[in-house]
Amino acid sequence: MTPAERFREMYEECYPRVLGYAASLVGRQAGEDIASEAFTVAWRRLDDVPSPPLPWLLGVARNLVREARRRDALGNVLAAEEAQRVGVTGPGAGDVAATVTDRHVALQALASLPEADRELLTLIAWHGLGTREAARVLNITGATLAVRLYRARRRLEKALDAAQASEAETTHTADTAFHPHHQGAPA
Repeated sequence: MTPAERFREMYEECYPRVLGYAASLVGRQAGEDIASEAFTVAWRRLDDVPSPPLPWLLGVARNLVREARRRDALGNVLAAEEAQRVGVTGPGAGDVAATVTDRHVALQALASLPEADRELLTLIAWHGLGTREAARVLNITGATLAVRLYRARRRLEKALDAAQASEAETTHTADTAFHPHHQGAPA
C-alpha cells in the first residue's frame, strides 16, 4: 500500500470521528479546522502514525485544541494590555474586581472595532510584531501602517470610553435595583 493510499484509507475511516471529537470541544466550525489540521499533521508524520490510528489522531486533535485555547487566552490578555496601554486604568488598580471589569471593558471595546483595526492592533499587541513586520504581513508600507495604527488606537480609545460609560451605566442600574432608596423611594 502506498503512503497516499494508507492516508486516504485512514482519512475516510477516521475523519468523521476526529471531527466529532473536535466539534464537541470547540464547536462545528473550529472543529473542522482542528480536524483538518490533525490530518495535516498525520500526513507529515505518516510513518509515526500507529495502527489503529484513531487514538493517535484524537490525541493530536486534543493537543491542537489545547494550543488554540492557549492562543485565545493569551490573545485576550494581550488585548486587555493594549487597551490599558491606551488609557484603561481604574481607581482600584490592585482591586481584583476592578481588574476584571477593566478587562471586560477592554475586550468589549476591542470587539467593537472594525476587523481591520482589530487585526492591526492584535498583530502588534497579541503577536508581538514590530511595525515593519506587521506592515509586511499586511502588505502595506511602513508609513501606511503608522497612519492606520494611529487611527486604530484613536478608535480604540473612543471605544474604550464608550464601553466604560456602558459599564458604568450597567453598574449604576444594578446598584439602584438592589438599593431602591437611591431612586427616591422612602427609606
